[in-house]
Amino acid sequence: MTDDYVLFQMWGSRRQSLIDGHQFYVEQARNRLLNQFGNMEADADQASKDWLKKASRDFDPDRHDEGVIYDAAEQAGVDFYQLLSDMRDQTYLSVVAGMYHGWDKQLRSWLAGEVHHWYSGSAASQKIWSINAEKIEDLLQSQGWGFSSKPYHRLLDACRLIVNVYKHGEGGSFEDLKMRYPEYLPGTNHGVTSNSPAASYLDHTDMKVSDAQLQSLSDAIVAFWRDVPENTRIKDIQKFPGWFATAVAQDQAKVPGAKCFP
Repeated sequence: MTDDYVLFQMWGSRRQSLIDGHQFYVEQARNRLLNQFGNMEADADQASKDWLKKASRDFDPDRHDEGVIYDAAEQAGVDFYQLLSDMRDQTYLSVVAGMYHGWDKQLRSWLAGEVHHWYSGSAASQKIWSINAEKIEDLLQSQGWGFSSKPYHRLLDACRLIVNVYKHGEGGSFEDLKMRYPEYLPGTNHGVTSNSPAASYLDHTDMKVSDAQLQSLSDAIVAFWRDVPENTRIKDIQKFPGWFATAVAQDQAKVPGAKCFP
């Protein structure tokens, strides 16, 4: 292979297809799911009225206190609003999770497919599908286009942590999120910093993604796909990460002379 040999290629049609598919997902998620929470106050008021209507059927002025009934109806509306608010927050997180997992799988599929064009072993592509996101970042960074220094990198990293916390709750990802991206913990907007004693009372249930934040995370994925170079040549590669080189060595031990990168 010469220094000009293309190792990773992003065709314009594939790039646009990836972007279009992602934007379709976000648009439909808004229209079919998230927009359903646009009138929560009215929905809560209706829930209060429905409760009062149901209770009035058995109302006996000789035995029941009218004020207590109205207070209970109001509380029913408050409870309904809180439950609906919790459902909205969970729906936003599920949309973010679907968005991130879709991007992650498409990225791994593209990387593995490109590797198959110039490398005949199987261990490297299997590793691409099994390693964690940080090691995938190492492979992207090795391609020489400065992935980790891009503005969208921070948002993609935050998205990864959000999804991990959404799936697993407490743990290392939550602590990382609290320290590095406290904007997804609304409590930090009220004088609670990641280093303050009050931060110890925050847990995974405090994590939320606003509509504006969802859009920012979505825009980061679009920006990523737009930024992937059309051609990454051998001369662009700085140094493949160790896990990739190890996988290649494993294949070469099994099949001496197997085609691979220089």
